[in-house]
Amino acid sequence: MERPGNKKILFFGCPMDCDEKFDSIQEKLNLVRTIKSFDDPLDGVMEYFDSDVPTDLWDNLGSLQVQSWLGPKPHSKDRSKINTENFISFIDSNGCKKFADDVDKFVTDRILPDIPCLIGIDHSLTGGVYSALSRHYGKENLSLIIIDSHTDAVPMPALAGAIQYDMEKNPSSVHDSNDPFLYNRCDSYNASSFVHKLVTNKIVYPKNLYIIGVSDYPEKKFQRIKDPRIKKYINAYLNLKRKGVKIITKKECKLNPKKIKGFLKTISTPYVYVSIDMDIGANNALEGVRFRNWKGLNQPQIYKLADTVAKIFSDSTQLAGMDICEIDPRRAGTVLASGKDQTYAIAANLIKKIAFNPDLPRTITPPSG
Repeated sequence: MERPGNKKILFFGCPMDCDEKFDSIQEKLNLVRTIKSFDDPLDGVMEYFDSDVPTDLWDNLGSLQVQSWLGPKPHSKDRSKINTENFISFIDSNGCKKFADDVDKFVTDRILPDIPCLIGIDHSLTGGVYSALSRHYGKENLSLIIIDSHTDAVPMPALAGAIQYDMEKNPSSVHDSNDPFLYNRCDSYNASSFVHKLVTNKIVYPKNLYIIGVSDYPEKKFQRIKDPRIKKYINAYLNLKRKGVKIITKKECKLNPKKIKGFLKTISTPYVYVSIDMDIGANNALEGVRFRNWKGLNQPQIYKLADTVAKIFSDSTQLAGMDICEIDPRRAGTVLASGKDQTYAIAANLIKKIAFNPDLPRTITPPSG
């Protein structure tokens, strides 16, 4: 289990959670802390990790500081700040980009040339790690694999327009016309758009970008709708493919897993970054994630996908870094009617399989105490 060039995996966290949706805000306002729940996902993942892998192969550098009101479990004294308007203001003023820049600086100053592994909440933080690695290795030498139920490449105005269309045309729309989330949104950098920003700002070459497991890719019937709001929304996806981005839907993952192997075989860069949004298993393998609007993969399917990714690494194709994002500490690890949520355990297993050894056990027991 020796790392290429004796590089270590250096873990760090950033528990920034700026989710502006109603349910998330209500959870924060009415927070009931569960027994042994973690405020920071880094701590939850590391509990399931440190007993299995030799300590000379990795280190834990701790987490970047996040203001309480922007964390997953804000202090009661910050209750007045927990509202939709404040979160929207934060997002639309590129607050997510500021945090991604802090992550970029942390990786540059404290981790490189070792291998960063971010355990975070907001997926937009991935852009900070990737930007640092893109400069370090050269963007022509670095590929990006994203495993996610969402494509994360839709500008906010396009997303808001599509939701407005849905409210107008769909009698059973789940959206609220009074939601300020839907109006006058700017094209900011955030969890729904960071991939779009990485591509348009030429931080990642489209031909080096692989997005696997998405559930939100528009069906062909929507491409026939003439409304300009839907066309703008659809084009956010189609333009990615036109530029050479490889996108594999969740349906394709289940029906044709060989397609993933075929796509990954086209990777020709010497370095690869792997980003995993844990909602890939939402409402199926796990529940401890922020966005649960799609049913994800089950545990065997997730591990099989990780095995496939792990097999691309060799002397000529090395892991540059990875992350696990979109963990919700208010839900992760809690006891449900179906048993204890496995978000942290699955996240730890995915890191072991991809960053250390794909043949390590798939089930683990947390340390006692």
